[in-house]
Amino acid sequence: MAVTIKFITTLSLLCAIYLSSSIAVDPCASKPDDSGLTVIPIYGKCSPFNPPKTESWVNTIMTMATKDPERLKYLSTLVDQKSVSSIPIASGQNFNIGNYVVRVKLGSPGQLMFMVLDTSSNEAWVPCSGCTGCSATVFSPNASTSYGSLGCSDQQCSSVRGLSCLHTGSAWCSFNQSYADSTFAATLVRDCLTLADKVIPNYAFGCINAIAGRSIPAQGLLGLGRGPLSLLSQTGYLYSGVFSYCLPSFKSYYFSGSLKLGPVGQPRNIRTTPLLQNPHRPSLYYVNLTGVSVGRVWVPLPSELLEFNPYKGSGTIIDSGTVITRFVEPAYNAIRDEFRKQVGGPFSSLGAFDTCFVKTYENTAPAITLHFTGLDLKLPMENTLIHSSSGSLACLAMAAAPNNVNSVSNVIANYQQQNVRILFDTVNKRVGIARELCN
Repeated sequence: MAVTIKFITTLSLLCAIYLSSSIAVDPCASKPDDSGLTVIPIYGKCSPFNPPKTESWVNTIMTMATKDPERLKYLSTLVDQKSVSSIPIASGQNFNIGNYVVRVKLGSPGQLMFMVLDTSSNEAWVPCSGCTGCSATVFSPNASTSYGSLGCSDQQCSSVRGLSCLHTGSAWCSFNQSYADSTFAATLVRDCLTLADKVIPNYAFGCINAIAGRSIPAQGLLGLGRGPLSLLSQTGYLYSGVFSYCLPSFKSYYFSGSLKLGPVGQPRNIRTTPLLQNPHRPSLYYVNLTGVSVGRVWVPLPSELLEFNPYKGSGTIIDSGTVITRFVEPAYNAIRDEFRKQVGGPFSSLGAFDTCFVKTYENTAPAITLHFTGLDLKLPMENTLIHSSSGSLACLAMAAAPNNVNSVSNVIANYQQQNVRILFDTVNKRVGIARELCN
């Protein structure tokens, strides 16, 4: 034990030395405090992932929203391999839509990476040098003095989804996963992870060796789920199982959003709702959605469309990777029809949105309120409506979940979370929600 502590301390000092020597003035850098990490939309001005210049903002949103059905399919497959045998086991897919990224540094000295933020994934993974099919920006293990490999016999290796150790007989902890229409092969490794000015030594993450397809996030993914290899689990000694984020509008270019790690600096007077645990899908953040109101009308919805059912895995989750909020189809139809009734129409469709109307009727659009146990979230119009690129149409920014998605009924997505502080406290099992301007 003394040897292990000495080794970790040495790594911490080594990482810290490189961190202190690399501080510089950067308008796109993280804020200089020990608990906050700035967050931007993936197409923000400080992000290296710029969309085509001819692409309008609304078309970008619609393009991203078309990937939501694949995202929901993935969420429905997140089954704990040890807790249930009657449901097909996931192959480690990470269908992250990649809307928000954070700046992190890996290794010593730190190598800058823009990693996608995902509350429903556990492992972190990045493309590494020598990778076949990866982007130009990769992590170079040979350039890091604190890099180390993990073998099949290491405890952390058994927590990786898609593990291939037993099949290949390799001494290294290798695994295969899929992402949307792509697949990748990786090796579990460890190195320093720098978040703002906090250095986390010995952080376990996947080093991608080969990619087939084009859907893998170009500079990797940082998992904030509830599994054993997530950021939350690996830093429990540091952040006590608590984090929150405020996602800026997609129109915000710079690092105006924030990811706050740990109980210090979190909002004190925030209303909370119970955080539920699903033994079949333990990585997801379930909450109890009790109803939806449109204007002053409480939409009549059968309880089975909303209620949390740990045996089936159904209920409502809060997810950072889905673009627009999705309800199981009968629930969405009822909410949409009440919305249409109060607006008056006529209506048309635009991409993923089936309730679009002339902008001049926007003043008749009712507010939509999501009712949870213990709190209500009244959505402002900027979180409810999306406008066409010409500005002539306003559309309800919600949709029905695909019929072929099993058990994950409703997803509160990031468009409805913009400029809202979402607090996750896994120790006290609560989720806090409060309005906050983070643009």
